[in-house]
Amino acid sequence: MKNNIQLLILFLVIGMTSCEDVIDVPVQSAPARLVVEASLDWEKGTSGNNQVIILSSSTPFFETTTAMEVVGASVKVTNDSSGLEFQFEDQNNGAYTTSDFVPVLGQSYTLEIRYNGEVYSATETLQPVTDITSIYQDVEDGFEDDILEVHIVFTDPQQEGNNYLFRFQKEGDLLPEFELGQDEFVNGNEIDWWYEIEEDEDTDKIEAFQPGDLVTIDIYGISEGYNDYMQILIDQIGGVGLFEATPVSVKGNCINQTNPENYAHGYFRLTEVNRTSYTFE
Repeated sequence: MKNNIQLLILFLVIGMTSCEDVIDVPVQSAPARLVVEASLDWEKGTSGNNQVIILSSSTPFFETTTAMEVVGASVKVTNDSSGLEFQFEDQNNGAYTTSDFVPVLGQSYTLEIRYNGEVYSATETLQPVTDITSIYQDVEDGFEDDILEVHIVFTDPQQEGNNYLFRFQKEGDLLPEFELGQDEFVNGNEIDWWYEIEEDEDTDKIEAFQPGDLVTIDIYGISEGYNDYMQILIDQIGGVGLFEATPVSVKGNCINQTNPENYAHGYFRLTEVNRTSYTFE
């Protein structure tokens, strides 16, 4: 009887093994596209003349290598009012730089990239950002009780339609966190914007700010178009859940004038930025 049971188990194992089929799941492929990292940021208190644009080529989703550097392109930015052109020199590593850029708040600029016989272009206006009036810490306004948060206080300008991008990064963290703000309901008023480290959904562990922690803070004045673009990206970074956005190919403002179907990824933005930091007590 014991031998019969052993044989039966052996046959079942063999049967289950023989029923396993290799399933090939088709994975959609996409052509390599130009990726444009053209963030011309004018930090308050600087001349803003040193700027860099990064060009790369996208890679397949399951590719283990990083994005390919794009060299040999022609890159320039033009002041649309004066016609003054700023040539960005190829550094042969994907970076294109200039030390002659002249930022003018409220001025429209056009980016032109010539690569592989095609011309890409994008137009944006250099957006101003208001001054920070104070920074302080508290524990009362966050989502969690008794968790330290940092507060940034500033006054929104009277003109409507101001959009803000906030970048927070705790010293030692690999990646920053981004938040967006608009003046739709607070136009012309003092704004007290606070930030705390949220709960890690994967570990249910709160890595809150502690006394002695240093956080760097950037506030950018951004256009409405860039605000919409970043909102999609931030929603996707949060992952895919029941009520979260499904990852899609996000198109920026860089248009392929030669072949519109071969569009580029990325965005051409011009912003004024306030950079500061705060150490918790």
